[in-house]
Amino acid sequence: MRSLLVCLALIGLAAPSVATAQIPEKFTNLQFFPKDIPRDSLVAKMRGITAALGIRCNYCHTGGTGQGLEGVDFASDDKVEKKKAREMMNIAKRINTELLANLPDRESPAVNVECVTCHRGLTVPRTLARALVDVAMTKGADSAVAFYRKARSDHPDDGVYDLTERSVSQAATTLVESNKVAEAIALLDVNAELFPKSARTLNQLAAAHEAAGHKDAAIETYKKVLAIAPNDRQARTRLTALGAPPPE
Repeated sequence: MRSLLVCLALIGLAAPSVATAQIPEKFTNLQFFPKDIPRDSLVAKMRGITAALGIRCNYCHTGGTGQGLEGVDFASDDKVEKKKAREMMNIAKRINTELLANLPDRESPAVNVECVTCHRGLTVPRTLARALVDVAMTKGADSAVAFYRKARSDHPDDGVYDLTERSVSQAATTLVESNKVAEAIALLDVNAELFPKSARTLNQLAAAHEAAGHKDAAIETYKKVLAIAPNDRQARTRLTALGAPPPE
């Protein structure tokens, strides 16, 4: 669990002394949760939120060091993160109680949106594909590759990101459509390294080389596809179009 402390985020609490490292017994400035919510219930909800976003108390609350509750001003609304959090909780509540209620043939028991549904341990919920596109567009190919490798190293099995080849495939498609072909090729090269037996990734890499005008690289990559999947129609068609007919 990323946060070892219970973070009373998104709410305001009044403590007899802010300097005490204790969760207050009485709450004030509650704007989302019921004002009479039991203390234990509130603590449990906040525990789930901190885990979902990978945060500590001082992400939403002013004061404190993030290592304990001492100095935290739970009642303050000074931080914009706290205001955003309240709004996001209201949005989720509306989705669950109003919008999903109109869904035809809704699952039973009902599937509801929770913080973790989108965040999965991230303060800003972005898919890996979206994050890779953002980094590639703003910082270039090398930074995007570095981000991808770090994401795989930091989150190998915690579900924060989709680490299948699909994420890079989606990012590369967006980048090619945005005329960022070099960035797409750089990411697809890593995908081909990680998934060397994937005809899908190699076909996409070859197509990106074609888009960049790299005829020889495209031909070589399409041949790699046929070494894995001899009957792959896309590779055979493109090799013929490039003047390098595949063997019968």
